[in-house]
Amino acid sequence: MIARLKDFVADGMGSCKVLVVGDVMLDKYYFGEVTRISPEAPVPVARVLSVKETLGGAANVVHNLALLGCRTSIIGQVGRDNHGEIFLGKLKALGVDCSGVIESAKPTTTKIRVISGHQQMIRLDFEDAGELDAEAADELLKNFSARLPEADAVIVSDYGKGVCTKKICREIIGACRAQRKVVVVDPKGDSWQKYFDASFITPNLKELNAVLPKKIPNDDSAIEDAAHHVIDEFNLRGLVVTRSAKGLTLIDGEKISHITARAQDVFDVSGAGDTVIAVFAAALAGGVESSAAAYLANTAAGVVVAKVGTYAVSRDELFNAL
Repeated sequence: MIARLKDFVADGMGSCKVLVVGDVMLDKYYFGEVTRISPEAPVPVARVLSVKETLGGAANVVHNLALLGCRTSIIGQVGRDNHGEIFLGKLKALGVDCSGVIESAKPTTTKIRVISGHQQMIRLDFEDAGELDAEAADELLKNFSARLPEADAVIVSDYGKGVCTKKICREIIGACRAQRKVVVVDPKGDSWQKYFDASFITPNLKELNAVLPKKIPNDDSAIEDAAHHVIDEFNLRGLVVTRSAKGLTLIDGEKISHITARAQDVFDVSGAGDTVIAVFAAALAGGVESSAAAYLANTAAGVVVAKVGTYAVSRDELFNAL
């Protein structure tokens, strides 16, 4: 299997076409050092040494796909603001088709983090998590419909910021079903009815517990039982459950795979779910069977969690990690 996956990463990913729909964000990091307490208030003073801006949310999924060599397009929403301009510029620099991103009155979702050493001191969120208005939603769905025929797989990346409404998710999944496209969802919240009929959903354990009548432990058999229940309830093909230090579990019909975590050092789990869904969907788009696709996604996640901040894995890094 490893040899086949290496061949796919080296030669097959470049032909995969993946369409991503979801809540896009700009992540901004201020890295500095703390040497004193402010005289104005009992808070640390961070002297900023460097600033980094990265693609976040659904756009981090796209960033992963782009660095892996996939052909990718993104459907989302930004504001008519400076953060939106920075965001679109970063997508264009990656060669990503961002013509499906709409501009609306809502601001560009932006998260600013101040970090000293490996410790996050504070996060500032600029956002309006309200649903898109009817006009913006119609424009977004029109952009999606125009790009779906060319896609090998679709990713819905729901961060609860107003793009992945019930109406939008139902129309996207229905269109994917009608055109026999694989659609993989990264969920948000405690109501998954809007994801009914999706091919796969990729929750972490906390997200899975949010839709269960009773919380389950991070245990193989408990996750298997819960996954089968969720698959039946929402008419899914399967589930990929990310389990932190225990790796991930794939349930695809009667196929069950428990895959051990690969990371030696864990510094930051932010964005790991984006990497999992990006690699898993890309592999499915390239014809890789689901258990091998899950193994590849788990390997990629092991690279990402060893980094600080939102991070996208490259094709060379993934190849070398196999």
